[in-house]
Amino acid sequence: MPEHIVRSYDDELSDLSQKIAEMGGLAEQQVADSVVALARHDGELAQRIITADQRIDRLQHQVEEAAILMIAKRQPMALDLREIMAAIHIANDLERVGDLAKNTAKRVFAVESHFAAQRLVAGVEHIAELSLAQLKRVLDAYADRDLAAARDVWERDDEIDAMYTSLFRELLTYMMEDPRNITFCTHLLFCAKNIERIGDHATNIAETVHFLISGVPLTEERPKKDDSSTTSVEYARS
Repeated sequence: MPEHIVRSYDDELSDLSQKIAEMGGLAEQQVADSVVALARHDGELAQRIITADQRIDRLQHQVEEAAILMIAKRQPMALDLREIMAAIHIANDLERVGDLAKNTAKRVFAVESHFAAQRLVAGVEHIAELSLAQLKRVLDAYADRDLAAARDVWERDDEIDAMYTSLFRELLTYMMEDPRNITFCTHLLFCAKNIERIGDHATNIAETVHFLISGVPLTEERPKKDDSSTTSVEYARS
């Protein structure tokens, strides 16, 4: 393959990675801002998050279009093909992360200010901190092609699940103790589930990065500790 074609191909692959990095940075900011908007009951910030989601959507479309064009033009194989397919998969996960942040921001308009339950909001903030740390680390693993870091993110998904289950139990208790808490706590449950799902998307990206680097898919069962469905049955029976 002539040198100028190789250089052009490398530039196209680099452009894909840069778009993923841009999407990742935007998604991280959206998640962090959505939790701040929830904690502060900041409608103006929430609206900015909802509007900004369109930028992540556009980047995803750009990644997909560029990837399809590269496949059609270059007919890549082996590692080159994995690079392109990884970009498509990661862009899809990041687009979903943006959607989950937007959905959390929308809850700000549905929830009345409830300062008596700020401790419960702090629980959502704690889950968000861990989910964001996972997301940042897996994006770094993708940028650095760090197999060990990707594997570590994949193995730590159960920490977020356990934290979500604990908050789920606490919110159910508040609802059972005082029916006036039901609306507020239900909205918080949806927010917490959105954040927990962001952790799942970070784990999806970790699996993609693992396959990109090694060429071998992770076939082990993903560690999970989300017992919220079991918990709800237990409370219903009690």
